[in-house]
Amino acid sequence: MSTTADKLASEIRDLPDVEKLRLVDAILTDLDKPDPEIDRIWAEEARKRWAAYKAGAIPTVPYEDVIAKHS
Repeated sequence: MSTTADKLASEIRDLPDVEKLRLVDAILTDLDKPDPEIDRIWAEEARKRWAAYKAGAIPTVPYEDVIAKHS
């Protein structure tokens, strides 16, 4: 017997691309819930990186070098 997800996937294959995109957007929106613990961890990491930058403890790359490398 097929799972619900298998049945949905089968039905989705027959939809126009625009409708498929709407479904993807709805699923991603539903999954993208804030996580306070992850936000806290990233905020602490950002503070550490900023402090290291301000203290001159990490190397920096000039903007022009970055643009030249990726142009």
